[in-house]
This record gives sequence, C-alpha cells and structure tokens, in this order.
Amino acid sequence: MKKGIFLLFYMCFFAFSQLIAQKAKQDVGQFHLEIQSHADNRSMSLSYLSKDWPDLEAWRLMGRAKMNDLLNYAPIPVPLNAVVLDTIKKEGYTRYIVEYSITEHRRGGAFLLVPDGLTEPAPAVIALHDHGGFYFFGKEKIVETENPPEDLRQFIDRSYGGRTYADELARRGFVVLCPDAFYFGSQRIDISKVSENFTRIYPELQSSDEKLRIAEFNRFANAHENIMARYIFGSGATWPGILFHGDRIAVDYLLSLPQVDPKRIGCTGLSIGGFRSAHLFAMDSRISVCVDAGWMTSYPEQIDNHFRNHTWMIYIPGQLDWLDLPDVTSLSAPKPLMVINCIQDNLYTMAGMQSAVDKLDTIYKKLNASDRFQVKWYDVPHSFNVEMQDDAMDWLEHWLK
Repeated sequence: MKKGIFLLFYMCFFAFSQLIAQKAKQDVGQFHLEIQSHADNRSMSLSYLSKDWPDLEAWRLMGRAKMNDLLNYAPIPVPLNAVVLDTIKKEGYTRYIVEYSITEHRRGGAFLLVPDGLTEPAPAVIALHDHGGFYFFGKEKIVETENPPEDLRQFIDRSYGGRTYADELARRGFVVLCPDAFYFGSQRIDISKVSENFTRIYPELQSSDEKLRIAEFNRFANAHENIMARYIFGSGATWPGILFHGDRIAVDYLLSLPQVDPKRIGCTGLSIGGFRSAHLFAMDSRISVCVDAGWMTSYPEQIDNHFRNHTWMIYIPGQLDWLDLPDVTSLSAPKPLMVINCIQDNLYTMAGMQSAVDKLDTIYKKLNASDRFQVKWYDVPHSFNVEMQDDAMDWLEHWLK
C-alpha cells in the first residue's frame, strides 16, 4: 500500500515538474520574464474600470481618439466612386459584386447581398472574413459562390461547418456587405509587381494548375507578411489601422444604399474577422450591435507562448498603456455585444479569454446593461460552425429587428 501511494505521489510530482519545465521554455527564451513584466505593468489608464468616469460619452471619445492616434492611419478621404461589376440572382436574395475606392491608391471589392421583397429600408450586417492563412480569397470564404475550388470548399467545411453564413443572414432579411480586407481577395498583393527576388522561390505562382497556384500564393503571402509589416510599420502606419480604415469605408458604402436602415447596422466575423468586428463596433458609432467570434483575449496573457500563432495584422504598438482588447471593445458599451469563444482554441490561453470576457461583463454590469452582453462558449477548435452562426444570427435579429 505504501509503495503504491509513493508511486502515485512520484508520478504526480513528475508530471507537475514536467509541466513546470515545459512552461519555463518560452518563445523568447530568457527574455520572457522581462517582456511579461512589462506587459503586466502597463496601466491601461483609459479602461472604463481604471477609475470612475462620470461622463460616459467623454470617456468614449477619449478612448477612440487615443486608439486613432495609435493606429496612425488616416489617408486623405476620396469619393467612393462605387460600381456594380456583376449581378447574380440567388435563392432568397440577389448577390452583387461591387467595387469602391478605399484610398486614392486602392480600390476594393465586396459582395453585397440584398434580400428579396424589400419594401422599406432593412437592417444590415457587415460580415467580415477571417485570415486563416488563406489570402487568395477573402469574401468568398463566407458567401456562396459558383464552382468554388476544392481548397476553398475544404476551408469552409473546416472553419464554418460547411455553411457560408452571409447567405443565411440575407435569407433572414438582412442586407449584407462582405468586403475584402487589405491583402486578401480582390486586395491581395499583385505578384507581377513584387520584386523578382521574392517570387522566384515560389515557382508554382505561375502554375496552370489552379490548386497548386492558389496553395503557392497562400504560402508566398504568408511568408511575405514579414516584409509587408516592416514596410507598413516603417512608414509610420500600422497594419490594423489599414484594416480598420477599410472596414469604416465599407460602412460608408453601406450607408449610401437606399435599401439600408442607417440606425440598424451590425457587424460580425470569425478570427481576424472578429478582431475587425470588435474594433469596428468600438470605433464607429454607426454600428449598433456586434458579434465577435473567435477573437477576444487579454493581451498580457498572450505572452505565454501564444503570440507565435498570430499574424502581423493585429499589433498596435503602445496600446497597453491605455487599453487592453476588451477595453477597446467596451468603447461602444452599452450597445449590444456577443462574444463567441472556442474552448479548444489554440490561438489564446483560457486565462486570456476568460479574463477578457470577465472584464467586459463587469463593464456592462457597471453600466446596468447586463442583458446587452453575452458570452457563449463552445467545446470546439477555432471555428464558427453552424450552431455558433445560428446563435450569432439570433442575437443580431433580437437587437436589429
């Protein structure tokens, strides 16, 4: 009996010591404690929980102004000059391929889905696509298209449970806009304009085999993020600033449509689409409700070996001196917000996800608006499956219809 107890104790001790040893090995090696300490000691001084803010609107404007300073991207406004490139009738709605100007140097494409039978302005949703390491497509990941390539079908199966949710939103009566993000789809990098020394090591970029060509482009674009980030940050801009500017221009376009009720606009997205949705909701007062799927964490928790899993597209230098991610998202509180988290999501620590939603919950309670905040947990890997989509759509319908 004593031998058995000793063996059990030894096994537990060994397992614990292995866990400690593994945890001690960090992506940044011996610099981890210094970097972690720096993150942990940021003041987040504009958090709604940092002190009492007697004037809610003044706090909100201050937070948005600081974020705009940090994003450091405000190009000269240009006319939309929107055009419709194609029109296809689908079951329950019409799909338009549209294009409009984002900056004086760049135009972007989007899918616009307009439900059948509208007799008055309708509620609208901006549906924002993910990252997923799949750059060749953007809006096509969340909207049904004709004869999609096998890689795209597999991606939709894996990330969205096989359903492109934007179509379902349109069939439920929402006008839906699905814009391509900077560096994806219609805004993907033009390899014919990239220095030859970068492209020559990717021979399949010119392949006649569609599957090989798309896979090679995604491989190239993924590696090339490092180069892009150096130039973007070196120019004084930020990658999130460029992304969020494009999303705000999408709101401009949506509001130019007579089919849209400007007082009933929501946004949603998975992964970096959730990241974009959270910031669009936070920074743009024209957004009434948000569903953020697969992107809500506290940044200091990510330093525990979880920034390794992320794209260059999320970093805003200096942000933690002022606001953590949940603090930014709360800038539109008490407007309705749903957060969807995946328990098996390897992009975040559980502690990071939990502390973020706890902070949001506390803020909404402080504002006497608990009914306007909801978090849903699903025991699945990083994804936005049909069950999650249905819950998101129910939330949007509840607050927008």
